[in-house]
Amino acid sequence: MSGTRRKTTRRRGGTAVLLLTAVLLLLGLAVAQGASAASPSASPGGQTFRVGWMQEPDNINPWLGALVESFEIAHLNYDYLVGYDPKDFSPRPEIATSWEVSSDGKVWTFRIREGVTWSDGEPLTAADVAFTYNFNVQNQIGLYSVYWAGIEKAVAVDPTTVKIYCSTPKANMLSNIIPIIPEHVWSRIPAKKATTTFQNPPPVVGSGPFQVVEWQRGKFLRLKANKSYWGGAPKIDELIFQLYTNPDTLSGDLKAGTLDAAVWLPPASAAQLRSVPELTTLKGTSWRFNELGFNCYDSRDSLGNPVLVDEKFRHALNWAVDRQTLTSIAFYGEGSEGQTLLPPYSRYTWQPSADQAYAFDPAKATSELDAAGYKDVDGDGLRETKEGKKIDLRLYATSQSLESQAAAKLIAGWFKDVGIKTTLQVMDSGALLAAQYNFKGDVYAPDFDMFVWYWTQDPDPALMLSVPTKSQIGLWSDTLWWTPGYDALDVQQAAEVDEAKRVQIAQQMQQIIWEASPYIIFTYPYEIEAYRSDRWKGVVMSPQGIEGFDGAAFFNYPNVDTYRLITAKTTETGASGANTTVLWIVGAVVAVVAIVVIVLLARRRRSRSVEV
Repeated sequence: MSGTRRKTTRRRGGTAVLLLTAVLLLLGLAVAQGASAASPSASPGGQTFRVGWMQEPDNINPWLGALVESFEIAHLNYDYLVGYDPKDFSPRPEIATSWEVSSDGKVWTFRIREGVTWSDGEPLTAADVAFTYNFNVQNQIGLYSVYWAGIEKAVAVDPTTVKIYCSTPKANMLSNIIPIIPEHVWSRIPAKKATTTFQNPPPVVGSGPFQVVEWQRGKFLRLKANKSYWGGAPKIDELIFQLYTNPDTLSGDLKAGTLDAAVWLPPASAAQLRSVPELTTLKGTSWRFNELGFNCYDSRDSLGNPVLVDEKFRHALNWAVDRQTLTSIAFYGEGSEGQTLLPPYSRYTWQPSADQAYAFDPAKATSELDAAGYKDVDGDGLRETKEGKKIDLRLYATSQSLESQAAAKLIAGWFKDVGIKTTLQVMDSGALLAAQYNFKGDVYAPDFDMFVWYWTQDPDPALMLSVPTKSQIGLWSDTLWWTPGYDALDVQQAAEVDEAKRVQIAQQMQQIIWEASPYIIFTYPYEIEAYRSDRWKGVVMSPQGIEGFDGAAFFNYPNVDTYRLITAKTTETGASGANTTVLWIVGAVVAVVAIVVIVLLARRRRSRSVEV
């Protein structure tokens, strides 16, 4: 009889068991959906905030990382001497609580915050600040040269006082993003290694609001909250930056709830994301321009096409580029047309008048190229050099930026229309950097003709204005253009502490670059970010008060306040907003399971009664 019952139970319960199995599978999937947001897995028992991005740091050694993602991570892990107010980027205390400058502008005295410790428990003192600045000066750290330029030495007067001695007044002293490093860690690393090959492996010792504890290249970077942070412990426990190679997947995961925020979102996604009620999509000022850059290196060691050294050739090509179309097509209208080095919302900007500005005029480009001696001699539609050689220019765009690729394709077509042949190649950003900083042995030999890329700059203009100078060739300079007159103006602006006078110098420098055209700047893009506002609160946008912009909140290296202050919204029962959706799914599935089980038990009882 018992065997009969087992057989009968299987026969009568076959469909029910399948249904129950399916429901349990659904339950598993619901739980798995919650777990997928934690891949890489989140630390148990705390709040994890997950950010998606399309490009990761090139290095987490602050002296080697050149990409803006590296600067973002550096400020999360390390403090600056003086920070930025998120409202307007004005100076605010960070490791230094106060400061004063001598009457001649050459000696700065900073009071160092007391009671600060490194993430390994060691105290942070003025000696660490002095070590950091002397390390940069003595080792001539190229990435930070504009920040330590003019500094002779730093001296720790006592544990809470450091004096920085300058050869001239230093206009950007309070806009200085050199990360303060621990002397007891970096003094043990040979300087040559520290500035060339040292990878700064996690866990990274710093004093910032977070600590880098894991980096799986090509996948994710994990930071844990510094619970002893002098500014107050972050409200989240863990921060994960997850790398994506497909922008559609990035946007899809954000909408699905796998991500909590996404940065540098492609403009193509912006309109759709704005319609998702669970998301808040921000249009931030990116302090960035996108440009066509030329290899202007006037040297026999250059591997670039020599026609690009000719200013008349470059100037003519400005009229062959349709900035309006690039902004509306390649950037889906998520930006404004660009012309000069500093964006229009910078107080230092210079913009040409409407009748001065470069416009799309292929006929003018054609006439200027003819006048400069670059003609189509054989009538095949392609121009030759003055020596009679066909002009064929390599044009590079990065695989990480769909906007750059779209812009490059449009530019290649317009150049063809005016008789300039281009060969377009899409490559990884690392490969483009390698081409720009190519060496043949010990000889600098840049190996490119043109590229479409972007510059992200500081609110202070010192870095961006210094890029096209002779001293930056082999360092920040990517076009290798320079003139003695421009370099002299850069020296002046760097030492001019009267802001009104500095603005005038900066504007003069921008006009020189605009006319010389080492870059064809075509778009000031918006910084598109989005986050799950149904789950999180405490977002700090920066800068604030610029008409037409929200401010950036999640990718803005002067501002780390969002990551310090963001916290999960909670339900009345105390469940975090990040888990609410999963809990509702689980609750619903559990209810379905309960109903199914009750039905099955009832059917089973009826079956037995019939059989008995």
